[in-house]
Amino acid sequence: MSRPSLLYLSICLLCLACQAPAPEPSPSPSVAPTPSPLALDPRRAAQLRQAGLRYRRQGEFPKAVAALEEAVRLDRANVSGRVLWGWTLHLAEQRAEAEGVLRETAREFPEDVPALNALGIVYLVQGNYDGAIETHERARTLKADNEIAYYNLALAYERRGDYDLAAQRGRKATELEPGNPHPWVALALVYWRRGETDEAKSLYNQAVRLDGRYRSADFLSHLRQAGFSAEQIAIVEGIRAAH
Repeated sequence: MSRPSLLYLSICLLCLACQAPAPEPSPSPSVAPTPSPLALDPRRAAQLRQAGLRYRRQGEFPKAVAALEEAVRLDRANVSGRVLWGWTLHLAEQRAEAEGVLRETAREFPEDVPALNALGIVYLVQGNYDGAIETHERARTLKADNEIAYYNLALAYERRGDYDLAAQRGRKATELEPGNPHPWVALALVYWRRGETDEAKSLYNQAVRLDGRYRSADFLSHLRQAGFSAEQIAIVEGIRAAH
């Protein structure tokens, strides 16, 4: 069964944060290393990231957020740690705080694709479709096979009523991640909105083939975790009922 796009991003960020720091070379007796002003204690920061992830898995979001915030204070140069903190704030539904952390990270590291992906999703969930489009378009330009950006662009362009661009981005998402049902559902939504109902039903059938739970109306509520708005989910229910 395929990964939801939001949860897939969370897993990607988790993997980045879980990477053990490379062993540091022993300093020369005569030349001491110059500490970075942005890295007060990177080893302790790595331990706090691990603790934060453990708390998050246990659903203890206040402890997770606190640990990850302290990790960033101790190692601000670690961009994956900053994205992890921002994304955890988002999962804890502290959306304004998440946006602030991720926007600052994307400003300081303008070519970091995970930071842009995370910020774009926060914008999308908050209903800031212009911000989501601008951020994800930059992310896909930096990484041509960025399936997260293409998928979320399909949802954002659909919400803005630009169905042609939504179809283009959605089609690319299905090419990049054909085994994930979410891009197929998003593309079905776009074609339905364009009035191409037969194509929409065919696309939705592909999602059903990948995950039979899409036959059930009750299962569609989980699409909120994948970036769909309540209105978009209601439209998908119409497709499901007609397919």
